[in-house]
Amino acid sequence: MRPIGITMGDPAGIGPEIIAKALAQSASAPALVVGDVAIMQRAIRITRVDLTVHPIDRPGEARFGPRTIEVVRASNLSPDLPFGQVLREAGLAAHHYVESAIDLALQDAIGAIVTAPISKEAWKVAGINYPGHTEILAEKTGAKDFAMMLANDDLRVLLVTIHVALAEAIRALTIETELRAIRLADAACRNFGVITPRVAVAGLNPHAGENGMFGREDLDIIAPAIALARQERIEASGPWPPDTVFMRARRGEFDVVVAQYHDQGLIPVKYLGLDRGVNITVGLPFVRTSVDHGTAFDIAGTGKADHASLRAAIDQAIALTQARQNQQSSARHGS
Repeated sequence: MRPIGITMGDPAGIGPEIIAKALAQSASAPALVVGDVAIMQRAIRITRVDLTVHPIDRPGEARFGPRTIEVVRASNLSPDLPFGQVLREAGLAAHHYVESAIDLALQDAIGAIVTAPISKEAWKVAGINYPGHTEILAEKTGAKDFAMMLANDDLRVLLVTIHVALAEAIRALTIETELRAIRLADAACRNFGVITPRVAVAGLNPHAGENGMFGREDLDIIAPAIALARQERIEASGPWPPDTVFMRARRGEFDVVVAQYHDQGLIPVKYLGLDRGVNITVGLPFVRTSVDHGTAFDIAGTGKADHASLRAAIDQAIALTQARQNQQSSARHGS
């Protein structure tokens, strides 16, 4: 299995620290960090883990020795970079880590990308006009049909719209965007090993519109998309009232919920615990997972940050990559 690439995130945040903690645990697959040697060394000192950094310029130079973090040099920041601040140089570096990792994945040098948290504000200060990881991943890979999925042990949620204002998200809802999201949710669950995924679609309005009393989007957009998906033999249902559909999915009635906008889908997942959630980008030519939290500037540099979400993201990336490889192998042998 090719190594997992982990981007360091914003170097002024907790990304380097949680990476150090996560990689101090026994690894189930080789991993390398796309980031900065001096910042990674600083994180090791802060967290007091028994690790050393092995600087490399390309994945082929990695040794993957015991108690060693392989770091692909993607920036050369000062080890005195301030903690917990929105910094132009940190934003530029974090952006470069992501771009470098995408290039490595497209070259098949790494098998998956796991991303530590970025500061969207630092990206903006640095003149980088992407609202987040998902959009740059899609653009750089040429992915046309992609989506953001959040998953933990209890819920899988896929978003129709992502990082846009709520008013814009509502305007972006069409039968086509709904159907695309339903298809992606179905495909994502199959990648998890679910043979016949049960896809629940959350309504947009209170009570899923109450037959048009509280808005017609559920009747005129969401319901027709569900009907089209069912014609494609996708087991989709809804639109369900958004205030209960996540609870029903957690109880086992559904395998995934399609949520209409960012907070509708993320609040239920994050309420169950930031340490358990994993962000997955669906529709890319390679696996990408991420932590389900931000840079935590307020505790950066203290060594207190919890690495559980990153560990979960790494484990999920490994599992999904292996599943994808098994599917490809089965397809080759079946053809």
